[in-house]
Amino acid sequence: MKQYLEALNYVLEEGVDRPDRTGVGTRAVFGMQMRYRMENGFPVLTTKKLVFQLVKAELLWFLKGSSDINELHRLGAHIWDANASASYWQPKARFSGDVGRIYGVQWRSWRTPEGEEIDQLARVIKQIKEQPTSRRMLVSAWNPGELDQMALPPCHVLFQFFVAEGKLSLQMYQRSGDMFLGVPFNIASYSLLLHLVAQVTGLEVGEFVHVLGDAHIYHNHFEQVKTQLKRSPLASPKLWLNPKCRELADFGNDDIKLMDYRHHSAIKAPMAV
Repeated sequence: MKQYLEALNYVLEEGVDRPDRTGVGTRAVFGMQMRYRMENGFPVLTTKKLVFQLVKAELLWFLKGSSDINELHRLGAHIWDANASASYWQPKARFSGDVGRIYGVQWRSWRTPEGEEIDQLARVIKQIKEQPTSRRMLVSAWNPGELDQMALPPCHVLFQFFVAEGKLSLQMYQRSGDMFLGVPFNIASYSLLLHLVAQVTGLEVGEFVHVLGDAHIYHNHFEQVKTQLKRSPLASPKLWLNPKCRELADFGNDDIKLMDYRHHSAIKAPMAV
């Protein structure tokens, strides 16, 4: 995770201070790229504790195409509760615990103007198997016609797969990245997604390429960032997937494990909503 720490330091030292939607204020850099080769170990942060169970739970929830946070609760995570109850969203919520047409809904049931639904992820997996050199293996969560039906407009808006020499790579574009709290979670989540799709398509894992638009540190995270940057990274852990899982729907919590994860202590910081 050296690349992440270097990027975090760059934003802290070179970023521009700007007001933001939450009222907290950020220090930001526009346009960054990081690359993580999976052969070097699973890219999860070691300079503070990252709760991998939450990464698993959210991704499994997205893969189900769900908007019901009660299902996320059953997977052991409450990370969407603040967004589900936010004042700007609650008047639009039709059901208790519903967060609208967010990530997983768009991935698995994108609506066409004719009212049909497209399972973008299933289509892409079919392409990876049948047309691995295609340059159209993309999944989008940014649906302009349905942004007002989401508790939170997507931050990680688009991802694309690439196959070469028997390896599958994934690139994700993130319009907005909270460098201290959110980005380490996003790196782990999309690296996990890469591993899952590689297994169900019979490919080795290659790289996760992370592209950030507005990469920022909130003003009330500065001291936590400085604490983290003083710490030395530890060896990257390994990811274990149940080899019996051959379809995305086969994976559950017990089929995904992080092995030999050593880390420094947690560093708490408030989340801006």
